[in-house]
Amino acid sequence: MKLDTKKILILGGSGFIGNAIYKELCNYFDTYGTYCHAANSYSSNKQFVHYNLEEDDIVEVLEEVKPQIIVSALRGNFAALVIAHNHILEYISKENCKIYFISSANVFDAYSKYPSYEMDKTLSESIYGRLKIKIENMLLRLPKEKMAILRVPMVFGNSSPKIKEMKKAIIENKPIEVFPNLILNVTNDDKLTQQIHYLINRNKTGIYHLGSNDLTHHEDFIKEILERVGNFNPIIKRVYTTNEDRYLAVLPKTNKLPKNLQFTFQDIIDHHVLN
Repeated sequence: MKLDTKKILILGGSGFIGNAIYKELCNYFDTYGTYCHAANSYSSNKQFVHYNLEEDDIVEVLEEVKPQIIVSALRGNFAALVIAHNHILEYISKENCKIYFISSANVFDAYSKYPSYEMDKTLSESIYGRLKIKIENMLLRLPKEKMAILRVPMVFGNSSPKIKEMKKAIIENKPIEVFPNLILNVTNDDKLTQQIHYLINRNKTGIYHLGSNDLTHHEDFIKEILERVGNFNPIIKRVYTTNEDRYLAVLPKTNKLPKNLQFTFQDIIDHHVLN
């Protein structure tokens, strides 16, 4: 029995973050997701719709599902992503619908001297960061009550691509890259999806920074995670992109979440035990 009749569509519902959001929401809302490749596991699930970013028109999916809330966790070809979000915004401006867009700390990657807050101006040196900024700027033209921008730092979790990569490197005796001068905040799939659930439940909109409340050095953090993953001697490759400390961190100041949804980077480390 769903507690709420809100109809939610998660774009990118078969990816790591999209699927974690789907699992968190599906018992509470009428939740749908899109999948692109993993045909066998999703095609039989009535709540999942096939959508190929580069070949299909997102409007057809939106008109089929008729969601009141869209969560965009899409990844893929950058030009196709911009076009898709353009069409999504046209749909939202006409319908009773709002969007929660998963953005990234990379929208601030040109500012390396300090952490970034919700109302800071975005500026990026990376193609990925610029793509996120472009879509954020499109969203900011919508009425405020129709959109939320969720900026997320590095996401960990036992089934996350980052942890899988590290485990694979250990098995294959390959080096794991760490960035000694990088100061960041972090999250995992559990914390992130609980926060998104809260925002949707409370009809929150605006800009949110969804990461740990405190900062850590990338090297220290990864080494601690590796200790939790098991008793190995991984090869660590230290990558210096600069001689000074640089920040890639999104901290909340304006839009803080309730205490029970706030966490530290140590909470994320403690979560990594061998499963």
